[in-house]
Amino acid sequence: MSGRLHSRRVGVIFMLSIVPLAGFAPRAIAQQDMSDVEITATYVAGNVYMLQGRGGNIGVSVGPDGALLVDDQFAPLADRIRAALAGMVEGEIDLKFVLNTHWHGDHTGGNVEFGPEAPIIAHANARKRLATRQETAFGVTEPSAPEALPVITFGDSVSIHFNGEEIRAIHLPRGHTDGDAVVYFSGSNVVHMGDDFFSGRFPFVDLSSGGSVQGLVVAVRSVLEQLPPDVKIIPGHGPLSGREDLEAYLEMVEESLGLVSAGIEAGRGLQELQAEGMPDRWADWGGGFINSDRWIEILYRSLQGS
Repeated sequence: MSGRLHSRRVGVIFMLSIVPLAGFAPRAIAQQDMSDVEITATYVAGNVYMLQGRGGNIGVSVGPDGALLVDDQFAPLADRIRAALAGMVEGEIDLKFVLNTHWHGDHTGGNVEFGPEAPIIAHANARKRLATRQETAFGVTEPSAPEALPVITFGDSVSIHFNGEEIRAIHLPRGHTDGDAVVYFSGSNVVHMGDDFFSGRFPFVDLSSGGSVQGLVVAVRSVLEQLPPDVKIIPGHGPLSGREDLEAYLEMVEESLGLVSAGIEAGRGLQELQAEGMPDRWADWGGGFINSDRWIEILYRSLQGS
């Protein structure tokens, strides 16, 4: 990459960044009209930007070594993502790495476009799921094309020394899926949480892909233990956040889990629990595609081990 970074900071325009079935039917989503989707950029800190459009939030490291993407949304948006990257620098920009936080298509749909340009990195379980037919509660996802598959996989963690800092991906087992990675930008004091963090909304936990709400609690707690107060957090979905937002999210998940667990122990069934709903303090968290009823069902089935 030639040239220097622009000193200006790009303003944020927050859009609802998840649509029903987005993580499970990338081909169907790719066939939708995306002509009106705008990729917007937010400067985060250090070398890091956040891109939003349709699908999961993208993290970007940009500097003298080139660019690294954390997730890449959908294939039809690839040129707009490239244009957003080009707007961050003076001169050409070289994409050097793509890092997937997990396998869902709203985070990996662009792999087919970017894979021929740069090596894709992911946890071993994420590659396995991308490479094989997946059956979930939302339908079937066929195997990804060879060029869309990660070519570098890891178990517990992997480090990329890039743009003057260590970018470290650490596996979070059995949270959102069984192949999740949280990405730390050590020098920039930024972390990309992938879909282990839906900021200000009820999350989707993919039980059919090895995820569990109990595992999500463990994962988020482990991340919080390592984060300084002034860290900037890129969630899988939602606005740019801070430590206090992640703490509120964990509180909501833990309280929800406790309420549904107590309801099951008292003999109440799923429909009864859904009729009771979530406490009023979390009422606004059902504005994404996971509303209160769906969140309670996820909790119920996770606790039942189904």
